[in-house]
Amino acid sequence: FSPAQETLLQRVEKVDGGLDSQDVATSLGVDHQAIVGAVKSLQALGDVISAEQRSSKHWELTGEGCEIAEQGSHEARVVSSIPKEGMPQSQLMKLAFGKVGFSKAMSNKWIRLDKGHEGGPRIFKTVERLEDLVRDKLLLVQKGQASQLEEKEKNELKKRKLLSEVTVKSYWITKGSCFSTTITKQETELTPEMIASGSWKEKKFKPYNFEAMGVAPDCGHLHPLMKVRTQFRQIFLEMGFTEMPTNNFIESSFWNFDSLFQPQQHPARDQHDTFFLSDPAQAHEFPQDYLERVRKVHSEGGFGSQGYKYDWKIEEAQKNILRTHTTAVSARMLYKLAQQEKFTPVKYFSIDRVFRNETLDATHLAEFHQIEGVVADYGLTLGDLMGILHQFFNKLGITKLRFKPAYNPYTEPSMEVFSYHEGTVLNNGFLRCRSELTI
Repeated sequence: FSPAQETLLQRVEKVDGGLDSQDVATSLGVDHQAIVGAVKSLQALGDVISAEQRSSKHWELTGEGCEIAEQGSHEARVVSSIPKEGMPQSQLMKLAFGKVGFSKAMSNKWIRLDKGHEGGPRIFKTVERLEDLVRDKLLLVQKGQASQLEEKEKNELKKRKLLSEVTVKSYWITKGSCFSTTITKQETELTPEMIASGSWKEKKFKPYNFEAMGVAPDCGHLHPLMKVRTQFRQIFLEMGFTEMPTNNFIESSFWNFDSLFQPQQHPARDQHDTFFLSDPAQAHEFPQDYLERVRKVHSEGGFGSQGYKYDWKIEEAQKNILRTHTTAVSARMLYKLAQQEKFTPVKYFSIDRVFRNETLDATHLAEFHQIEGVVADYGLTLGDLMGILHQFFNKLGITKLRFKPAYNPYTEPSMEVFSYHEGTVLNNGFLRCRSELTI
């Protein structure tokens, strides 16, 4: 037994009825929690003691209340601070107890204020001797005689934040059916050695507690998809990328397709691959100068391109869709970058949902997440792109990469990246974006 447990058992043995844990702590001069711990430990041994939880309320002095009990109330100290010739009000207000004490002393008519005094408002005391009832009441509470005060008086002191009502929880401790001051330690495990030697017959085992709480379920983790997304996002931030705003799931065909030089007759733009909105069916706000440049590149060519040589229609570009890729966001960001008076290199990324009108099966849904990265600067080469990809995948622990030429409708040149396990990792390429960067 611990000293607290032994002392508690000895005291319970000597009383006929029972005893309060708070009284035991006070008499021993120890913290109440130490006695509570001893009670819990003894209860775990069986019906050694019986402990009934009780609660009681009592009044305690606050920090300010203790100060007043020692030095006097603010109003009494104000009166004692004023000499016979009075004191300037401004000087009194500089004292720590001045503001509160002044109002209370004025209310008690212990002082008077002469506002017309030469040199400014001056305070004079009107009594020579006074009875500091506030201090007297607090001293009664401090001595444990709060019952001598009326409830109204206690509440007034509580309102002044000099008293606080405290709820104390304690245990009423009595002897249990198996009470003893000498208790054999209960075994918690039946070992093979006990069975082999037969010593288990002489052992006393701790009974099972079927009301005990079980192990808390292991929960609160990130979803695997969100965990990977968080990892990718952290890598981009470490590489100096800035996250793009991707909170617009609805996009116009202009930004989703046309601005990326994808022809209007491309099969990816039909209902078999894209979700079209019925309401609102069309978008109407576009930067007109940029709209005209995109139309011209599609229809006639420009910036080193022959174009697609077809009649580009604004009605097709106005159709609202659920975005099929977050590259539409990149197109918007590059356009905004082109509007700046002075070009500054940027690195952008995004990780968000995209939507495709695909046949659903065990491995394909109508929505998925796309990781998007774009770097804009002068003099970039294919080697720069490969270097960034190597850096990104190295941070993922994928060090062996192989690049293969590929075709994408809006990047040239384009590549596929293969890792050591020979699976496709991603699609990437250089945006043909001179039209976007031309003002």
